[in-house]
Amino acid sequence: MSCGKPHETDCSEILNHLYEYLDSEMPEAERKKFRVHMEECSPCLEKYGLEQAVKKLVKRCCGHDEVPADLRTKVMERIDVIRNGGTPSSLSEQPAD
Repeated sequence: MSCGKPHETDCSEILNHLYEYLDSEMPEAERKKFRVHMEECSPCLEKYGLEQAVKKLVKRCCGHDEVPADLRTKVMERIDVIRNGGTPSSLSEQPAD
């Protein structure tokens, strides 16, 4: 995804670290780069808004359920596989709990 305009920080870098930004898990200097980029790039700003809305919806719908400790790790691993062009294994291939 790109708006076609040159930016100090590439769109792919912004999108690859979007959840770190959303979760406030990055240093302030990096957060500043994100804010500057999103002021310049409407496609990235739109993606940010969409991911922010999804995160709020998940919190509202699932915020009271106890989540297994390793769930975030598994989800992030699958996201990385998809970002790198792979296909995540289907749920039917996962062992039953």
